[in-house]
Amino acid sequence: MKGVLLCACLTLPTVALSQTPALTAPERRIAAAVDARNAQALALLERVVNINSGTMNFAGVRQVGDAFRAELDALGFSTKWVDGGSFKRAGHLVAERNGRGQRLLLIGHLDTVFEPRSPFQKFERLSDSTARGPGIIDMKGGDVIIVEALRALKTAGLLDGLSITVVMHGDEEDAGAPLDAARATLTEAAKRSQVALGFEDGSGDPHTAVISRRSAGSWTLRTTGTPAHSSQIFRDDIGAGALFEAARILQGFREKLSGQQYLTFNPGVVLGGSEVKYDTAQGGGTAFGKTNVVAGQTIVSGDLRALSPEQLAKAKATMAEVVAQHLPKTTAELTFDDGYPPMAPTEGNRRLLAAYDSVSRALGYGPVVAVDPSRAGAADVSFAAPYIPMAIDALGLAGWDDHSDKETADLRWLPKLTKRAAVLIYRLGTRESGMPKS
Repeated sequence: MKGVLLCACLTLPTVALSQTPALTAPERRIAAAVDARNAQALALLERVVNINSGTMNFAGVRQVGDAFRAELDALGFSTKWVDGGSFKRAGHLVAERNGRGQRLLLIGHLDTVFEPRSPFQKFERLSDSTARGPGIIDMKGGDVIIVEALRALKTAGLLDGLSITVVMHGDEEDAGAPLDAARATLTEAAKRSQVALGFEDGSGDPHTAVISRRSAGSWTLRTTGTPAHSSQIFRDDIGAGALFEAARILQGFREKLSGQQYLTFNPGVVLGGSEVKYDTAQGGGTAFGKTNVVAGQTIVSGDLRALSPEQLAKAKATMAEVVAQHLPKTTAELTFDDGYPPMAPTEGNRRLLAAYDSVSRALGYGPVVAVDPSRAGAADVSFAAPYIPMAIDALGLAGWDDHSDKETADLRWLPKLTKRAAVLIYRLGTRESGMPKS
């Protein structure tokens, strides 16, 4: 769902490391275990990509969940399927191991945007280093990295003792409703965890990661006016009409809010006239009116994105203030659907990025820096962020053109990103502070 652009603007501050610790002997065993399994990891990726798991294909989502559940069962996790009937989706896969260290939450999703009616259905090898397929990077590749990183830890004799929860949603691309129910499994796991690692594909540049995401919510504005002959508009007993009231409010939003960094708001649909019908689910509707009649109704539907809960709350308050200043003989009502919450760039997230950067350097893969949040869309890690001290995302398989029939993975990065994840999990899970020691 994240819809990240390939260009990465690397403007957010990161923690510079003057010294990069070399891999320890256990970490070298982890890396060797990943390399030894790369062919099997590629085979697993091809197998799950070839299973259609469009969000509304409940059977397909469960089949992909079964495939990953079998892998996690074999690694000694306690697994369960959370049925999605209460929120009208297939459900979620949850796996857990209990150990001595701080609990790590690993986040993935099983569904794709490609429903069974899509012509884009199969894994296709394009070259020695690339392959195309539905969900190959968004995010079945990330799910494979989760499983293979945990398997490498198991092979190296390092998985026992770690406290890990894996949550793979079945509805990330089209979240179920009510949203609180659809994300209850994740938020409950986050409340028991100290670190969240998201395995979305990110910006497409494996030298970047996400430490902040903007919210992705929506708003609906409804205005009313006094229907009358157009020749009488603005008369004391007629007033300005519903369309002028809506126009006033939209202009007020622009004047009050358009200069804030990382805050965006967009009126995507406007319907006005004597009679208006709007279908939220379909994103469209109808309007009837005449040029010689003062409009009696207007509906405006738009989105709202902010970087932090504080910025979001302030924007909503400002919008409400604008709405309240009615033109004569009009009314206006503004409602919000918060959708995906923001993930603010906290100090804990920066420290976690520094740990990931240190792992990458130790493996010889170079630095990792933060993506500008304007380049990062919404993702499930944002639901965990309010409850957890440290969170990072975009640890999944690198590639390009996700959400299109050209969705392509750079397979050269599959073992590299798996090693990064596995060593990071090891360091976080076995150090009391959760951070590499200086």
